[in-house]
Amino acid sequence: MTQPADGLPLPRRHWAMAVMYLGMIVAVLDGSMTSVALPTIAHDLGISSGRVVWVTVAYSLTIVMTLLPLTAALERVGYQNMFRGGMVICIAAGVACALSSTFPTLIASRVALGIGTSMLMCLVGGLLRNIFPTRMLGMGISLNAVVVGSVAVLGPVIGAFILQAVSWRWLFILQVPLSAVCLLGAHYLPDGTRVRRPFDWWACLLSMAMFGLVVLGMDIVASMFWVGLACLAVGALAAVVLLRWSRGQAAPLVPVDLLAVPSVAFAVAASALSFATLTGAFVAMPFYFLEVRQYTYGQVGVLMGLWALGTMSMAPLAGYLSDRHGVELLCAVGGGTMTLGLILAIVVGDNGGLWPYAFIMLLGGAGFGFFQTPNNRALLIGAPRQRSGAAGGLQAVTRVFGQSFGMALVGIALSLSDSNGPEWGMAAAICCGAGALTVNLVRLRR
Repeated sequence: MTQPADGLPLPRRHWAMAVMYLGMIVAVLDGSMTSVALPTIAHDLGISSGRVVWVTVAYSLTIVMTLLPLTAALERVGYQNMFRGGMVICIAAGVACALSSTFPTLIASRVALGIGTSMLMCLVGGLLRNIFPTRMLGMGISLNAVVVGSVAVLGPVIGAFILQAVSWRWLFILQVPLSAVCLLGAHYLPDGTRVRRPFDWWACLLSMAMFGLVVLGMDIVASMFWVGLACLAVGALAAVVLLRWSRGQAAPLVPVDLLAVPSVAFAVAASALSFATLTGAFVAMPFYFLEVRQYTYGQVGVLMGLWALGTMSMAPLAGYLSDRHGVELLCAVGGGTMTLGLILAIVVGDNGGLWPYAFIMLLGGAGFGFFQTPNNRALLIGAPRQRSGAAGGLQAVTRVFGQSFGMALVGIALSLSDSNGPEWGMAAAICCGAGALTVNLVRLRR
């Protein structure tokens, strides 16, 4: 079926929305559940806690390394084929993870699962742009934020209940029926505009080396300084070569052509710094609340949940406003509110007990929710429709890279000092938030 110039007609739009959002549940649920099972997996496979983290690291590294190459492939094979391929790989890899009896086979299965998940994640921006009319794009983005945020919050809870009842292997079996339903509904999705240019394998390899080495270097620089530094240096060299190779191409694998559009460039910079803020804060906050404020695990869980609740509750309003007003002011207000919440978390101290922190977490989460939808809308709208797939891939890789950067900063802060590490980690997150606010203010002024 040929899609219209501006969104899908009803009722196909509703079916496409259901399939796309269920696909996002499949993509997000695994990552949010698996971290809860790491101690159980380590005990069952007889490995150390230091090694078992690679179950998560291998999965995340695979995603960040393959997002842009798969986005370039998406423009050649179409949305439906990429979606079907991602679901088939998720089913096969999920079964392989569940059947893994050794650590190497589990890691290999996780890498395969990361490829399948990356094939789904690179689709989101382009699907949103082609499913919804432009006047409703903010609403579509906000619904996606609500779905992803809800699964991210509920994932660990679902994982904990599964682990309490059955083996950790059922965590991976759970996504098989969900993926099968998505396969049945893939024909409702738009197929996008395909290109016939040859695939740039050289840029593909450089992109994978750049993101893989930089993210790996940031992860290990605190524990293995010289090895991490070498990874960062080689990754930076790959980035320079890649940018020179891509310059002048009509539609390069790394979409530097889109970064030449001011609205896209501002949105990318603000998104990277905001996700670095969010991830850095979520890594530092448990240490801060437990070790500095002396709260219990239950209290920390409630506080972290309130942040997510603030994000989800604000996303629909932000989507409504972004479809009717300029995004620059909305992003500045949202980014400023999130940064203010983190600053208050440091400043308030023990005054008033737990309740001030409950308000602060709601405030910070609402700020992030108010920023995210308008900013993503600016990124997707700023790109030509025929490059909406590349814009969606750029959005996804920016988010993952920002998360890795924020996590690495807080990891360095925690490794530098046992006594002051949590406060330094919070300070690092606040600095990223201040950077995001600065980008938003400059964008607003322009």
